[in-house]
Amino acid sequence: MESILESLEETQTIVLITVLILLIMWESLHPFYEYFTGSVKSRGKHAFRNLIIAGINGLMVSVLFAGLWFAATVWADENRFGLMHWFQDAAGLPVWAHAIGVILLLDLWLYAWHRMNHEIPFFWRFHSVHHSDNKMDVTTAGRFHIGEIFFSSILRIFIIVFFGVYLWEIVLYEMGMLAVVMFHHANVGLSEKYDRILRTVIVTPNMHRVHHSRWQPETDSNYSSLFSFWDRLARTFRLNPKPESIRLGLDQLDQEEDQTVKGMLKTPFDQRIK
Repeated sequence: MESILESLEETQTIVLITVLILLIMWESLHPFYEYFTGSVKSRGKHAFRNLIIAGINGLMVSVLFAGLWFAATVWADENRFGLMHWFQDAAGLPVWAHAIGVILLLDLWLYAWHRMNHEIPFFWRFHSVHHSDNKMDVTTAGRFHIGEIFFSSILRIFIIVFFGVYLWEIVLYEMGMLAVVMFHHANVGLSEKYDRILRTVIVTPNMHRVHHSRWQPETDSNYSSLFSFWDRLARTFRLNPKPESIRLGLDQLDQEEDQTVKGMLKTPFDQRIK
């Protein structure tokens, strides 16, 4: 199992780096919005700020939570605790069925957590950092306040135990989920025809652009991360027939200072956030 896990982790790294590079190239050759056209310096500054935030989050997770997640998976396995372990023992589920069940449950949890970040004012203060990006591109996928990542990482410990998750399943899920998250944040020009086909299963750029709209009825929709059907089931699915008309960002966080690393870290404590 260790060799399988190591192989998965290596594959995850290769896949995510490859997806990032390909999306950056796609954004360069065929952007949906033109806000970085002819301004390499502006695009580089925007990407640098977002990647610094992503790097801070990654460092915190690796230092504080990776070991706790591993310990939670070991405890759940050894004690055969959690929904999928119970199903596996009671019904003799094969490994692939256990993995599919876990992936669906983790994605459902991420939908619920994302929606909580919009509906609970305390969490919205942190999540607004993600939505304040008025020039969304692939690097926005990593632009989350460290406080939001801290709370979600703590809750994940309990989710791992409650669902009965193996560590390799987390790696597998995150590989697919993070690739799709980068894709639907990317500033890529994808025809409506292909976007419509893809969003029958996964979240797509035109679907997620609605979620990053400044208009609150649109902001408070399309919470899914990997699979798009959670929004349809929960009736939070929404489209804009003219995605090019969507204004990204938040009105109250539209100053240059709000886009800096310092400004993003201070955002949850800003009195402008309601």
